Amino acid sequence: MQENEEIKVEEKLEDITGITCIYVPVNDVYESIKWYHKNLGYQPAINDRVEPGMVMAVLNVPDRNGNLPSPGLRQVVPALFLHKSDAEGGRLGFSWSLDSGNPHAMACFITPRIQELIERFKENGVNIIGERVTSGPNITFADPDGNIWEVWQP
Repeated sequence: MQENEEIKVEEKLEDITGITCIYVPVNDVYESIKWYHKNLGYQPAINDRVEPGMVMAVLNVPDRNGNLPSPGLRQVVPALFLHKSDAEGGRLGFSWSLDSGNPHAMACFITPRIQELIERFKENGVNIIGERVTSGPNITFADPDGNIWEVWQP
């Protein structure tokens, strides 16, 4: 390379910048909104009308000031899109041999206060499937429809 030769760096766009939503099959969207709010703090999107019989809802986690995020390129906490689905449509979760065939979560939430969350889950009767420590404490739990989630504290 010659001394005066410029190095040209090509600006490259990222292919993926985050996850914006997770589609969650549920039996009753209205009741599931209440469950996800009570246990995980998710709230319906501002323009969603919450009422019995609804077939779809978008839920988000508000920031510490109570503001709901706007969709964007770097969505840190994905929205949950609750969709009315028959049980035959399936539920989120799987099992695998490394976990001795036990149910495994499809996604993992992060919390700075896992002990408080565990106590809330116990008070609310949440189905806690298991607890373990990886690089921090984890709990695996299921919503009333059998969708399996995990929460981890770094």
